[in-house]
Amino acid sequence: METKDIAQAYDRDFLRSLMVKMMTVRKFEEKLQWLFAQGLIYGTMHPGIGEEATGIGTTAALKKDDYMLATHRGHGEVIGKGVNIDHMMAEILARDTGTNRGKGGSMHIADLDNGILGANGIVAANMPLVCGAALTIKLKKIPDRVALTFFGDGGSNEGATHESMNLAAAWNLPAIFVLVNNQYGMSTPLRKVVKDMDLTKRAIPYDMKCFEVDGNDVLAVYEAAKAAREYAVAGNGPVLIVEHTYRTSGHSKSDGNLYRTKEEIAEWKAKNPVIRFTKVLLDSGLFTQEDIDQMDAEAAETIEHAVEFAKASPMPSPEGIEDSVYAQ
Repeated sequence: METKDIAQAYDRDFLRSLMVKMMTVRKFEEKLQWLFAQGLIYGTMHPGIGEEATGIGTTAALKKDDYMLATHRGHGEVIGKGVNIDHMMAEILARDTGTNRGKGGSMHIADLDNGILGANGIVAANMPLVCGAALTIKLKKIPDRVALTFFGDGGSNEGATHESMNLAAAWNLPAIFVLVNNQYGMSTPLRKVVKDMDLTKRAIPYDMKCFEVDGNDVLAVYEAAKAAREYAVAGNGPVLIVEHTYRTSGHSKSDGNLYRTKEEIAEWKAKNPVIRFTKVLLDSGLFTQEDIDQMDAEAAETIEHAVEFAKASPMPSPEGIEDSVYAQ
């Protein structure tokens, strides 16, 4: 879509929302890196700086009641789906006010009120789970609802991925599989582990509808996810979306990025989703640089409030260690 057409095609508030959410995700993860360096985060965490458009653009096409499963790199995915950011920050700082009472951490955010069934630290482990959620929709005949899961290019080679895509196709489930291709499975480039780099072909054996999109273009991602959702809720079966992007951050907090050149990272930083969408909004004539600065300040304030909320929250008590473990 030409930039000049953006003003006619989209509501101004919607465009602003996309930008603020991407900025919020970026600042959230940058703050996590700082908090980790201060010793305030236990365990590990996996930032996805540079991938903001995949999570925000995809979830913008979902409804609150749609089921969604995130990955271990899912901060942007759950923020886009509507998680309370104060409680998410508290969760990562292991506080009792967290989304999982401080017991899940960065890789296991869940928020059932917003359809977030959880995130998973095991590569591709969400694939069979989304089939279960989609089967629930089908058996209960729940109208206008889908189940969506994110997975990565590394996860695309897992057996569970192919088993789940086959099952979803065989049972004609309202499931959406979102393949976020950030070019690397940890430190291994995709080109070293697949014969054919065209990941859309993963849909062919299952006669599955597939959309391929530039994952750094938030509006293109939104349109693909919107079309995929419409296809799935109409009873046509599962859909694969391949979103090409790049994480400029390391795989995890301990990744020194030694397997990539500085030139490669710099090239992708220059075309990251936040920079790219800033230009789109300014060129559309709907926003000024002052508007962009206000959005940035709003996102920064949201994150600072979340940090203060989390720091002021109590740690989980030993007495509650078995809470949510056994059925009541």
